[in-house]
Amino acid sequence: MQTDRNASIAASACAWALALVMFFPVLWMALASVKTELAAVSPPTLLFAPTLENYAEAFTPRANYYKHAFNSVAVSLAATLLAMLAAAPAAWSMAFYPTKRTRFVLLWMLSTKMLPPVGVLVPVYLIFRDGGMLDTLYGLAIVFALINLPIMVWMLYTYFKEVPAEILEAARMDGAGFFEEMFFVLLPMTAGAFASTFLLSVILAWNEAFWSIHLTTSDAPPLSAFIASFSAPEGLFWAKLSAASLMAIAPVLMLGWFCQKQLVRGLTFGAVK
Repeated sequence: MQTDRNASIAASACAWALALVMFFPVLWMALASVKTELAAVSPPTLLFAPTLENYAEAFTPRANYYKHAFNSVAVSLAATLLAMLAAAPAAWSMAFYPTKRTRFVLLWMLSTKMLPPVGVLVPVYLIFRDGGMLDTLYGLAIVFALINLPIMVWMLYTYFKEVPAEILEAARMDGAGFFEEMFFVLLPMTAGAFASTFLLSVILAWNEAFWSIHLTTSDAPPLSAFIASFSAPEGLFWAKLSAASLMAIAPVLMLGWFCQKQLVRGLTFGAVK
């Protein structure tokens, strides 16, 4: 009994230590964001006169935080909805109507995530330039949807495989087609899975920086490009950069905190039988 209690205390201590290590960069960034530029690059200290001038800079017309935030919300939601419309039918067909090439297709889709983005930057840029999609919200949404599509298909496929085939067979015998099967049978049974997949896609799209910086300039840059705008030829402004970074990650952090129950529930769907 005592051994189990000691093991539980040790596990809790390790979990807290790991949480503090992971949270420390965010804390450091928050402290740097309320320092002057000189204090931010000076030897670290916890005793300093805080200032909000870095946050005020983010709301100036030059920085235009609200515009970047709107772009991030619009692109993340549009990309997720677009990818979900393609991922759900694809995962449904491969889960319930598998062929001998289903596993190959899934592995091939996942392998595309291992491709360095810089390797396809030039052809993608040329396609966007010739198609008039540079610096547009819908162009960025298409890219983000394609980037997240393999992960979304894999997640939904894994969840769908946990659904008893007999339930769907009974629905088909009652005359249910694809849409009835998807919306009235499958969706209620895997609502947590859809929610977790949706949330994960939003987070991934929100944090995407490479394509945001290279495919946008002034009209459609999201918050990831907003952070990069605080680097200048004169150097990095650490205090302003920290404030911009904290303001960029704050919405998605709050989303994760408020939805953590649903997110964990969906990510562990089918883990225990």
